Amino acid sequence: MKRRNFLKIFPAASVTPFVVNGHPLRAFANSHMAKLLNSCDGVEDRVLVLIQLKGGNDGLNTIIPIEQYDTYANLRPTIRIKESDYINLDGTLAINDQVGVHPSFAKIKELYDKGWAAIIQGVGYESMNQSHFKGTDLWLTGGDGTIANNNIKSGWMGRALQAFFPDVMGNPTTNMPDPLGIQVGDPTTSTGFHTETEHQNVINLSGQDASGFYSLIQTIGGAPILNVPDSEHGDELEYIMGVEQSTSLYAQRISDVFNAGSNFLTTYPTTNPNSRFAPQLQTVARLIKGGCKTKIYLCQLGGFDTHNAQVDGGNSAQGDHAGLLLELAETIKAFFDDLEGLGLADQVTACTFSEFGRCAKENGSDGSDHGTLAPMFVFGKNIAAGAKGTNVNLSNLTNDNQLQGAQFDYRQVFTTLLQDWLGANENVLTETMFNGYSKMNLVDSAFVVNPDCYLPMMVGTSQAFKAENPITLFPNPANIQVEVGFTNNGSAFEARLTLHSLGGSLVSAASVRVEQDANVFFLDVSQLPPATYFVRLESKQNGRAFTAKLNVVR
Repeated sequence: MKRRNFLKIFPAASVTPFVVNGHPLRAFANSHMAKLLNSCDGVEDRVLVLIQLKGGNDGLNTIIPIEQYDTYANLRPTIRIKESDYINLDGTLAINDQVGVHPSFAKIKELYDKGWAAIIQGVGYESMNQSHFKGTDLWLTGGDGTIANNNIKSGWMGRALQAFFPDVMGNPTTNMPDPLGIQVGDPTTSTGFHTETEHQNVINLSGQDASGFYSLIQTIGGAPILNVPDSEHGDELEYIMGVEQSTSLYAQRISDVFNAGSNFLTTYPTTNPNSRFAPQLQTVARLIKGGCKTKIYLCQLGGFDTHNAQVDGGNSAQGDHAGLLLELAETIKAFFDDLEGLGLADQVTACTFSEFGRCAKENGSDGSDHGTLAPMFVFGKNIAAGAKGTNVNLSNLTNDNQLQGAQFDYRQVFTTLLQDWLGANENVLTETMFNGYSKMNLVDSAFVVNPDCYLPMMVGTSQAFKAENPITLFPNPANIQVEVGFTNNGSAFEARLTLHSLGGSLVSAASVRVEQDANVFFLDVSQLPPATYFVRLESKQNGRAFTAKLNVVR
């Protein structure tokens, strides 16, 4: 079967997901996920929660420029937030920078006053796209409107996690058992976790009892597909079966950490009794409490495409947008109260994003149309709280009344969170395609990751592994024999060549001697069942190891 380079997309039609209370939860187990994290001031425990505001949040009604209020009111005579309604966020800011937040954001104001919230003004990217589909795609792939970055085929989260964990299996006895990324609350798999060459694993959860907790129901099934054709379609069928099989590896672990976890707040107070957002964050908190080491969670709150009914009956403090912002604010405040009560607040930072803002001028239908720039919000105990940037200039609009003059590129925000919060080294940023973007002041200086603690950490400095050359496998996929290649630029050394199942179990092992320059070893896979395996070459001198993924087919 030919090796294909096309993008592997999931979920596939044949995969029946886990569900937890109707809020799908998807686990993305990057195949480079099992490196045992090194302890360095708790960096290995840090978590990033991304919150996608689907539909294009109206940033101008979320964050009102007080000094430009008259201009704002003229642009939005019907949907404006009245001066008597907005909340002055921070009276200590310079007069030109003072903002009023939507009255539904009272809980965000509480977090801000506590030092647990930051707003980032005027965020965008070059040549912004106002299409929901393409705009979302660009935010999730790390792209922009330029020709060079307009059609990236993988997600920035997937690329980052793959680069964070280059040692696939590490030590099988100390394997990191958790998926590196989990998506909650959306049955459609996010492009953000897609990678070009790595298969991902999918888990969903659903079902919620009256007290607000989730129960886990495993519903993965389906007979294996027989007589897979040697074609691109056949490759896709193989992939589907691989997803089906690998999903079960994480099912029990997710169940275990969920059952081991708990919430400090047994219910998340919200004025929306049908909230589908609050249970998402409640589940994240419980998984973290249960010991889950997942690095990036992606949650979502939809409904922000407010072309009409944005305000209710002329009352700008009520309506669809007000309800969404209230649900967002109440849930985020409850989430961090929950984490604080659990003693986990030091570990978690959250960040919101939306595909675009709304037009500066209202549309005449009690709403606003697709726009450009919008604010982002960052939350957490250890962030550098405050307002970043200044108010957008409402007197400097495009001919079609769109905001212009971005103050920050959204990739600056994600770059900062990856390195200063999660500890990504420069190679991770390069592989994520975020190298070259200047960082921002988003993490409290006392908690910015020290460069000595950047991940991934390299174990040992022996000449045996002086060069960063990975092992190579040919053919791959294979069905009889595999040629394992390794180039050693240092002195000769004794090593252990092992083959592991996807779950980490040892399949075979042999002692080998690695000479200088090119080395070739052979593995017999003729008797192995078709599946995904990992080949690992480990130095006996210092424990340094390289790994590569192997697909065995029949």
